Amino acid sequence: MFTVKEAWALVGGLSKPSKMPGHGYGLSAKDCKTGSVLRKIANSVCSACYALKGRYVFPNVYEAHQRRLKSIDNKLWVEAMASLINWYKNKSKYFRWHDSGDLQGVAHLKKIVEVCNKTPEVMHWLPTREAGFVKEYKNKYGEFPKNLVVRLSASMVNGVPHKSHGHSSTVVTSEDLATSHLCKAYKQGNECKTCRACWDPKHPDIAYLKH
Repeated sequence: MFTVKEAWALVGGLSKPSKMPGHGYGLSAKDCKTGSVLRKIANSVCSACYALKGRYVFPNVYEAHQRRLKSIDNKLWVEAMASLINWYKNKSKYFRWHDSGDLQGVAHLKKIVEVCNKTPEVMHWLPTREAGFVKEYKNKYGEFPKNLVVRLSASMVNGVPHKSHGHSSTVVTSEDLATSHLCKAYKQGNECKTCRACWDPKHPDIAYLKH
């Protein structure tokens, strides 16, 4: 059993996205696999990546991301992460994976699933562009737990949702181009407020207005 201080140190800490109802977890966008390729493609969702601007480029933030990246291989990572999330569940029962950065491989995804299984009272949302990792995981291990919604992100702005997985997200340049649930954060000071659609498996796709 970990203390909060011990667990925090082992995993490199959690993030607290101002938009979200609870804590999150981020890595450096510089370490994205698919995202690093998409950044070089015009009109891709990664060509103007928010996680490569502002506070994300501060040296102390990047160093924290690197500590988190290295910690994933620690055999105690799952237990420490689950301990932290369970500790904070009284403040919020919603958790977002990768408010910056993305999956590093199938083994990484498997560990996240293990954390979700150890935090059954918390609803998890994992947006990712790593469709290959998701497909490989499902082929090896089956479906994700009910408290984890994995959303495959479309690669291009105004692109169509992924068809290979039940949940997805898209980016649109205007409201009328949204063919699914449109995130209302842009009308709410860029905050979720009471909305929890991204965590809700009843929404196959979430559309975000490009900003």
